[in-house]
Amino acid sequence: MDSDLAPARRIAHLDMDAFYASVERLRYPELKGLPVVIGGGSASQPTVLPDGTRLFSRLRGYVGRGVVTTSTYEARALGVFSAMGMMKAALLAPEAILLPVDFKAYRHCSQLFKAAVAGIAPHIEDRGIDEIYIDLSKHPDDTLELARNIKQAVFQATGLSCSIGISPNKLLSKIASELDKPDGITIIGPGDLEARIWPLPVSKVNGIGPKANTRLAAAGINTIAELAAAPPELLQSLFGLSYAQWLMNVARGIDNRPVVTYSEPKSISRETTFERDLHVQHDRKVLSVQFLQLCEQLEGDLLRKGYVGRTIGIKLRFDNFRTVTRDLTLPGPTGSAQAIHHAAGQCLKRIELKHRIRLLGVRISGLQPDADLEHLAKAPEQLSLYE
Repeated sequence: MDSDLAPARRIAHLDMDAFYASVERLRYPELKGLPVVIGGGSASQPTVLPDGTRLFSRLRGYVGRGVVTTSTYEARALGVFSAMGMMKAALLAPEAILLPVDFKAYRHCSQLFKAAVAGIAPHIEDRGIDEIYIDLSKHPDDTLELARNIKQAVFQATGLSCSIGISPNKLLSKIASELDKPDGITIIGPGDLEARIWPLPVSKVNGIGPKANTRLAAAGINTIAELAAAPPELLQSLFGLSYAQWLMNVARGIDNRPVVTYSEPKSISRETTFERDLHVQHDRKVLSVQFLQLCEQLEGDLLRKGYVGRTIGIKLRFDNFRTVTRDLTLPGPTGSAQAIHHAAGQCLKRIELKHRIRLLGVRISGLQPDADLEHLAKAPEQLSLYE
């Protein structure tokens, strides 16, 4: 046997289950099994009575501009999902519990679960506050046993459950981690591409957003199996050569990207693809809240990674798939959500907003290690996307 042969790739994607909401239920165990929505302001903090009983705010009668940050699986069963306007959520689930966002607590739990995983399998690519990729290719343990050990370590460190997908690549593992949520383990092996992945709707693929999904559906392509069988020339006519080639690889489960355990970042970004294309005026409130949320998430990423940066950028993708970026370099480095939000807002003023918005992103570059992290803990001022 040739000892130089590389082991077969085993890539895991670990995704925490309803992460923000699960952290809150650790704090408030009486909410177990109830529909809970995260995204309220400070006014939605529970009231503590003299006997220690906590009274929680309900979504019923909510009036305001807020959007749902996340929700428990019980709330999702009622139709309440992230990025939904809170007033719409209140109509769907009026009795759901409403809680404010606590990014400090979520970042702390994020650090705990990642440290727990690193103690077992250190080849980790950090993908955000609640998800990581893990390269298990050289680990000696059996795949299922290893996944169980990782899940147990995460639970012991945080009290939270996670779901893990394992396959030969990132693409399939990302999809697999969603298949048996919550608290699931899904291993994609020989034959499982056709049996478990192909029957899924194309929207399950990370990178196929609502607009692309609509175009594919109009062409009679609804499942990943139908995407695999689609003529290449049809896909190219719908999306162009580059995206069509990517779609063909996706449908066949091809993804050669490595798990990147460390690289000195040149930039850090946050972006979101909306469930529907948003109108600049009619959906102004939703856009404003999402814009601020991206800046707050970027602040958290900078704090966790220990960086500040000087150049702030914004990215918009419109309903015609045209992508526009703008940048602004500040006099000095920052890691504050307020400063990022203000600079990104200045960039936004330099873009003609004539079309509906499909994707919104914020980026910071010109990074340098932050010698003083204290200022990052300051709460950002509530600014409007259009100021």
